[in-house]
Amino acid sequence: MSVRRPGRAPIVFVGVAVLAPLFVPAATAQAASSSLTVTTLGRHGAKVATTVTVVNATSGETRTVKSGKRLSLPAGRYIAMTDIYESVTDGLGTDTIGAQVVTVSGAKSVTLDARKGKPVKVSLDTPADVTGPARISAQVCAADLGMPSAYSVGGWNDAGSLYAIPNSSKLLQFGYMAQWSGNDNYVAVKNTTGIPAAPGGAFKRSKLATLRFSVRAGTQMGTQNDTALQPEPKVDDCTTDLYANVTDDSAPFTTTVHVTPGTWQPRDDVIANNGDVVSGGFPATRTLKAGQSFTQSFGRAVWSPMHYLPTVWQKSVNFVPDALIGDPDVGVWGADPTKETVVLSKGSTTIKKQTLTNWASSDASFAARIRSAGTYRLTVDAHRYRPGITFPSGMLSSRVTLDWRFKADPAKSVVASVFMTRFLPAGLDSRNRAQPNSTTSVTVSAGRGSQGPDIKFTKSTVKSLKVWASSDGGTTWKAVSVTRSGSAWKAAVHNPASGAVALRSQVTDSAGGTSVETVYRAYAIG
Repeated sequence: MSVRRPGRAPIVFVGVAVLAPLFVPAATAQAASSSLTVTTLGRHGAKVATTVTVVNATSGETRTVKSGKRLSLPAGRYIAMTDIYESVTDGLGTDTIGAQVVTVSGAKSVTLDARKGKPVKVSLDTPADVTGPARISAQVCAADLGMPSAYSVGGWNDAGSLYAIPNSSKLLQFGYMAQWSGNDNYVAVKNTTGIPAAPGGAFKRSKLATLRFSVRAGTQMGTQNDTALQPEPKVDDCTTDLYANVTDDSAPFTTTVHVTPGTWQPRDDVIANNGDVVSGGFPATRTLKAGQSFTQSFGRAVWSPMHYLPTVWQKSVNFVPDALIGDPDVGVWGADPTKETVVLSKGSTTIKKQTLTNWASSDASFAARIRSAGTYRLTVDAHRYRPGITFPSGMLSSRVTLDWRFKADPAKSVVASVFMTRFLPAGLDSRNRAQPNSTTSVTVSAGRGSQGPDIKFTKSTVKSLKVWASSDGGTTWKAVSVTRSGSAWKAAVHNPASGAVALRSQVTDSAGGTSVETVYRAYAIG
């Protein structure tokens, strides 16, 4: 059964773990001499047509069947669960979530009766600006299969219209999320073993944590941002991946949500001019205690390469062009699709040139065979790329280039001794603009993302770091004063009267390599 969310695609709560087969093998089919028929009754006692999910309580094998229809099964113990939804002429109708644990041997019939459902009652000492009822997402899950939320059915409704049929079986879990909306949002989640006789709970604002979203404009491929939260308990349970929409608005904006203590996944979906979700940001999860607060930024300049470095492996220089233009506050899971030209050369000889795109593909990569040890040069020229949409006017970080020179030996599998830099300007406004004719302090850090355990990291440190800035789109460059500040550097960039600033860095490393990185339209002037 799917949850009805106004204005959004349905979120489907019926799930199956990756390893659970969706088909009945021939041997199993031959043994299916028993059967199960599940009748579902509405809150007035009449039959209601639903889709019933039937889960083998031992193997996790999952089937769906229409209520009232006979389902052939091998003998065994099963969990039958469904959401009994009843529409009304005005409003969302009612949802009643229920499950039964059934031992099937021969022809077995059971009934899930919505009249036995108890309202999911939630309360919050709400401020005056919260005037409507809580909206509740709820699931019933198979508890003992390792990933309860993967074997579940659920529903969504306003408080007072969502019910759950009590069941004390330890083979079941019940999880829900309640959300109150006012000037701020308030979100509470709770998980129980079995379906309680009185589902719900009472919550106090003083016992909540606070997560603030700061969404800036100018860097992303769309102007509409949908911010949301999902609970991520350390041990998967029936609340895992329930979804709380926080704010849908045009950037820039800030919004605040107060949550029950625990681990949460903030997220940001970016909507393009044609209505498509063109990118999404999934930063690190945040574990918050009562009274704690944290601000999660999205869209802060400068977007730049996030992770992958060239490697030498199987006598080839390899490069994965993912995450070339990404949100520094999100990391690899906040990068946009790009189209890039990659060139490997040695001296004056071009070994390979290839144009790639990682749009709609996760396996685009560059590989060029090398035959001798020496110094190689790998260049990457990347532009944001997404067919079918119009980029916002004046979009920042629209192009990034990399120019790496490093020693490579086809007989040695290593990560090239090169670096990526990240630029974090201070003092920009919510549209990533600096004041005209001002000076912006830019923190510059040089790093080397992990490439996995199979390829050795060469030992390499930064010997020197230089920075340049351009106010004419990269036609001319001016050296910028740079000073060391802890593990990073501070660059003092003198801003023009208008337009945008491009930034370039050069890292010389202890292994004899150099890394030049350029971000065009790094931040704006306004």
